[in-house]
Amino acid sequence: MPHATPTVVIVGRPNVGKSTLFNRITGQRRAIVGDQPGITRDRIHGAAEHHGRRFELIDTGGIVVNDQEYIPVQILRQAEVALEDAAHIIFLVDGRGEITGSDRDLARMLKRLGKPVSLAVNKADTAAREDLANEFHGLGIADVFPVSAEHGIGVDALLDRVTEGFGVSLEDAPPPVESDIKIAIIGRPNVGKSTLLNALTGQERAIVSPIAGTTRDAVDETVTRDGRNYVFVDTAGIRRKGKTTEMAEKLSVVMARRNIRMAHVVLLVLDATEGVVSLDATIAGYAHEGGRAVIAVVNKADQLPGSKRREFEEQIEDQCKFLDYAPVIFISAKTGAGVEKLFPLIRKVYDSASLRITTGELNRFVEQLRFEQRKIFYVTQASIRPPSFVVFIDKGGPLHFSHERHLINQIRRRFGFEGTPIVLKTRAKSSRPKR
Repeated sequence: MPHATPTVVIVGRPNVGKSTLFNRITGQRRAIVGDQPGITRDRIHGAAEHHGRRFELIDTGGIVVNDQEYIPVQILRQAEVALEDAAHIIFLVDGRGEITGSDRDLARMLKRLGKPVSLAVNKADTAAREDLANEFHGLGIADVFPVSAEHGIGVDALLDRVTEGFGVSLEDAPPPVESDIKIAIIGRPNVGKSTLLNALTGQERAIVSPIAGTTRDAVDETVTRDGRNYVFVDTAGIRRKGKTTEMAEKLSVVMARRNIRMAHVVLLVLDATEGVVSLDATIAGYAHEGGRAVIAVVNKADQLPGSKRREFEEQIEDQCKFLDYAPVIFISAKTGAGVEKLFPLIRKVYDSASLRITTGELNRFVEQLRFEQRKIFYVTQASIRPPSFVVFIDKGGPLHFSHERHLINQIRRRFGFEGTPIVLKTRAKSSRPKR
């Protein structure tokens, strides 16, 4: 895919600090950081700038060139995709130890690419360690920079070299495009989230394997349909509380919930072969509580007889009663069946969540409303995504749950709002006459 801005790729063996350097350069906690090797697996993108020179930065998983195990091989494939378009490569090594065989293998692979490479010797946060960085000239890379990704030491000098040939932008950064729809793909581990991302984008964007928990970072990709950008984020599988014993997986849950909050639309992926389980309801609750528009995506539907689909929908209704507004779609991410139907459905629920109703329309609705439990004077819409309404009633205190649900159903019947939760806030209208 051609890039409008130059691309810089960070590579290195596992646990040398690539994600820390990525976060340092981009100025955001986009990649998960921890002491455990192998946390980053897919490639992570971020926008960066140095002295007016803008570029796209890509963090890759830890590369071990000759490791034939499934996950390392897939990480290498993801890195090779990123390296194809790289304008510059940052090869990161650990300055606290000696050059390893994996470092030498990776250096040879990078030199064969014929692209500009800068060697960053990380964790060189003392003068003694800066001197040790000189030993890494033995890797045959001319430009060597001692840095500390954690403390920011030496990073400016590294970026001076990396961005040397990049153009300086005289314009301010363009504002984010309002029409972009951000979609988080969520679900428990191994229900097919990464396969769905690959099917939606038409490329092997995320690592897919039968091993539960393969995705740890949030991987995003933009797809354009009919002039509208859809930014998909594949989040790590969310496990039951108490089951996330590894630090990386605990962080993945935090990041997944963060991406739910940042999304406009959530695709809740369910496994047609396993039915709806209690953990699915827990995960759906995260999206509902966050006020996100939701689509229930039943994956592996090619293994579900047509006569069983209604039964599956009833399971969703029983296990996720609060999600009665969410449309249900049956797909097969592996074969691609039904995947294209997601785009118009995503746009529909996004438009519903973004819908504004004028106070005049709402007042006419109140006049026709048959609601005998409490006197409603008028209703006004306070915000969108989720649509939130303030209901002015005759006395203080919130509406009873059943009355609130009835009023929400009446609003849906009148105005739509498919796929999005509706929030009601009540206010007591004072009956005391003004002096």
